[in-house]
Amino acid sequence: MLVLCGFAVSNYYNKVKLAMLEKGVEFTEELNLASKDEQTLEASPLGKVPFLRVPQGTLCESQVIVEYLEDAYPQVPLLPADPFERAKVRELVAFTELHLELVARRVYPQAFFGGTVSQGTIDGARRDLERGIRGFERLAKFAPFLAGERFTLADCAGAVHLPVISLACKAIWGEDLLAGLPVRDYVKRLGERPTVQKVSADRKAHTELLARTRAK
Repeated sequence: MLVLCGFAVSNYYNKVKLAMLEKGVEFTEELNLASKDEQTLEASPLGKVPFLRVPQGTLCESQVIVEYLEDAYPQVPLLPADPFERAKVRELVAFTELHLELVARRVYPQAFFGGTVSQGTIDGARRDLERGIRGFERLAKFAPFLAGERFTLADCAGAVHLPVISLACKAIWGEDLLAGLPVRDYVKRLGERPTVQKVSADRKAHTELLARTRAK
């Protein structure tokens, strides 16, 4: 059986978990808080999560993992059959992560973890995030899913990243920079899916558990 390693607070862990749930892949979960012990580094050379244990070995990097799942478990596809449409879904994933989530991540220490980032970082993140959002608006269809009529890997990314980006924006700038897009309705629609509900419930439970652990 496959073993998904990481923790349910991580967007990228939840992206993979959502894909596995949508595809109906049987798996277990193994807690790993991005440890840097030798066993973890053998599986994920930078000690990042998630990583996936498969019969042949281990795989790291969330996009690599979901692409593997698509190849290994094609019965419930999360990519279209047409090569161009497949590429457009991958384009949406890349754009969501590179030009939205990783930009917003610059301010996460202050938004979520009680840290402080410089004003220059805050200003630069806003500039780059607004630019990324303008580009994302040109790509995302929201009809009703990001790539069109079907739930795809783009939605596995969108479901876990977009709400966190909105929260970070509100915490840092007092406004949701994604508010000009139909993200709120999109996230609400996704929230009706049992798989998304499962991921959200586990994320909430794990967040509360980590908070209690740190408070001790």
